[in-house]
Amino acid sequence: MEINWYGMSCFRITERKHATIVTDPYAADMGLGELKLKADVVAISHDAPGHNFTQAVSGVEQVLSGPGEYEIGSVFITGIATPSKNGKFNNIIYVFDYNGLTVAHLGDIGDVPSQKQIEDLELVNVLLVPVGAGSSLNAARAAELVSMIEPNIVIPMHYGLPGLKPKLDPLEKFLKEMGATDAKTESSFKVSSADGLPEETEVIILSS
Repeated sequence: MEINWYGMSCFRITERKHATIVTDPYAADMGLGELKLKADVVAISHDAPGHNFTQAVSGVEQVLSGPGEYEIGSVFITGIATPSKNGKFNNIIYVFDYNGLTVAHLGDIGDVPSQKQIEDLELVNVLLVPVGAGSSLNAARAAELVSMIEPNIVIPMHYGLPGLKPKLDPLEKFLKEMGATDAKTESSFKVSSADGLPEETEVIILSS
């Protein structure tokens, strides 16, 4: 499996003989330039220009935008509705299961979810978590949620970047909360199976 990050909450997840998934594609007016991606599935956490610009993705067979259970291209996908910070929309957490290797995308989650939802996330291997405040978790709340879920890998998203128009906190705040100021930066995250993941939670920074 390979995970690439394009800024904001937009990732592309690929695995041989499985559906390719793009999460939360954003419009060019976000300030990060124009996205041009290809995927089988687009998963949208909520209806906002920074997260729902499906026109940026070609080849799409299915767009997911709500809770439920889906099996698409050998990937088992669970959508879990959570309240947003301002209560104006329901955010969708997506858990993608690739033959037992699980990736959870928390979308624009505004607060720590319910105990039941935490239990649904306890076996997640890779957690894609917003850390830059705004309408989603701030650094302290994000770190608190990570400690509850205890994934093998944490990849932060939705934080301040040069040119980004939404004003979000810098990544450094989250790294400090996690005690991970020496976390390594990679161009992409690659793993072949859950057996190859560290037992203790590790923060990986992806370059956009």
